[in-house]
Amino acid sequence: MSFPMIIQGGMGVGVSNWTLARAVSRQGQLGVVSGTLLPVVLARRLQQGDPEGHVRRALARFPVAAVAQRILADWFIPDGKAGEKPFKTVEMPSLAASPALTELTVAANFTEVFLAKEGHAGLVGINLLEKIQLPTLASLFGAMLAGVDYVLMGAGIPRSIPGILDQFARGEPAELKIDVTDAAATTEAVVRFDPAVFCAGVIPALRRPRFLAIVSSATLATTLARKSTGRVDGFIVEGESAGGHNAPPRGPMQLTASGEPVYGPRDTPDLEKIRALGLPFWLAGSHATPGQLSAALAQGAAGVQVGTAFAFCEESGIEPSLKSDVLALSREHRARIHTDPLASPTGFPFKVLQHPDTLSNPERYAGRPRLCDLGYLREAFAKPDGSLGYRCGGEPVGNFIRKGGAAEATVGRMCLCNGLLATVGLGQTHASGFEEPPLITAGNDVSHLSRYAPPDAATYSAADVLRVLLAPAGAPAQNVFESVTDPK
Repeated sequence: MSFPMIIQGGMGVGVSNWTLARAVSRQGQLGVVSGTLLPVVLARRLQQGDPEGHVRRALARFPVAAVAQRILADWFIPDGKAGEKPFKTVEMPSLAASPALTELTVAANFTEVFLAKEGHAGLVGINLLEKIQLPTLASLFGAMLAGVDYVLMGAGIPRSIPGILDQFARGEPAELKIDVTDAAATTEAVVRFDPAVFCAGVIPALRRPRFLAIVSSATLATTLARKSTGRVDGFIVEGESAGGHNAPPRGPMQLTASGEPVYGPRDTPDLEKIRALGLPFWLAGSHATPGQLSAALAQGAAGVQVGTAFAFCEESGIEPSLKSDVLALSREHRARIHTDPLASPTGFPFKVLQHPDTLSNPERYAGRPRLCDLGYLREAFAKPDGSLGYRCGGEPVGNFIRKGGAAEATVGRMCLCNGLLATVGLGQTHASGFEEPPLITAGNDVSHLSRYAPPDAATYSAADVLRVLLAPAGAPAQNVFESVTDPK
């Protein structure tokens, strides 16, 4: 059984888009699309007019034609919406999601994977967050309809996902238990998805993708290997230097003088114990050089996962002007990451790149009206009558408190959903005229982006990243542009 040596990280909302995943896959490595907020991404691309026709081309191949037709009727604007007009809002995820939202979720995941796989025989994966549970079943089914090769999942303990993949591959319905805060022991919330119902009784033959769990410790890897509902095919072992959400430090939270979590020896994964599980694993977090790849292989890893280097390449979804700014900051040794323990409503530390035109700027943060109109990071909670409610630390403080939340859980929270969409050119312009500011997440390796680009270039490609990574570790420190200065 062969495995890719390089896994491209599934980053942000639309950062790891189908264009990037396709570029990496065509080079023989594992390209990965981000599955986060894809229903919103699809709806907004269609409202922008789908100028190159990629979304409509994918929907034309969707196995349930009536679903694709309804989505186009609901969301497609032939010439694109006027720039100052707000995007039409997408229903927020809930246990009582409408059939229209389920259809949009399935089709969005199908579309992203279909386009990433189009025209080549390379492998494509999809990355999902365990914390975002409500759309998970529809997302997995949509990705499998498009023939996704790998499913990657972290930000939680995804024990039930391998078994769900088995059920969908057999054409069977599946259930996923939803975490509920403030719930009695007898309270249970379950999302159900039946492929036969969705496909009107004619289920296409589906292949079960490999499942890779993203873990930060040998304990979690062992639990998943032994107690998951189905086969776990491997692990991505992620360190705290990786971008996006990080696992919190073990033990009581301690902060540096600048307010960042303190990680120590207990937070270093025990690779010997992970190797002993007998499953392939990849190392993630600041492993984007030939020397680090070589060291990972020497430790028994199948390879490495690389995110930040790909996040700022030409094919990623980040707005070109932001990519150019960040590359310039990197070259000037001024690119700075702040691991923020408060920013994410999930409660996980979240790495935020410091840029004056983004939510990382305290003035931009303070000037944004608090609202939650997308809802993907909301937590479900049990009301006194036993019914479910939903709340987000990024919503108006009064609303959060009225829903039983603690005021301190709103301090410093950012709207990741809106900020990350703005980063990839899909930000909302509200009826008031307020435009959502972007929010950029990246790993510590953002300081070294210049190793992938020519000295005077404003951009570099996914192929350039791979060319650097796969250069012989002992060779002279140079890539095609003779710009690599640190092969270790």
